[in-house]
Amino acid sequence: MNPTRKRRLTIVLLVIAAAAVAIGLTVFALQQNMNYLLTPSQVQSGEATRYKTFRLGGMVKAGSIQRSSDSLKVTFTVIDAGGAMPVEYIGILPDLFRDNQSVIATGHMDNARFIATEVLAKHDETYMPKELKDAMAKAHEGKQVNEAALQDKPQ
Repeated sequence: MNPTRKRRLTIVLLVIAAAAVAIGLTVFALQQNMNYLLTPSQVQSGEATRYKTFRLGGMVKAGSIQRSSDSLKVTFTVIDAGGAMPVEYIGILPDLFRDNQSVIATGHMDNARFIATEVLAKHDETYMPKELKDAMAKAHEGKQVNEAALQDKPQ
């Protein structure tokens, strides 16, 4: 083989190898940063075992909020029509956080308890994030659900 062709072939192979490594690292980084949204019933059915961290969405159960008197630790229960999940959070909660309010918490499972690192509350009574609405609709397929409650209110 001609030395010029051999050099060109080596350069082309190095460029292809570098591109493959770059693509592989990009895909790996994107998979590590994905956060999936699950409802309490989906977590209880075992769908959360595939994810290290995920977002838990639902409603705060009335009367379930318990605040620690000596720290910022708060425990509460997130519910949907088919399940309930105890949540533990250490930090300052949003101003809109209260009973019977939609909430999305980011965190991980610790045995049967969800340990939240971030808690978000909805901004008014009629708004529900599209992801949460879709996840709750999927969790309740085949069950009697009030469709009017799942509709977005025009703004």
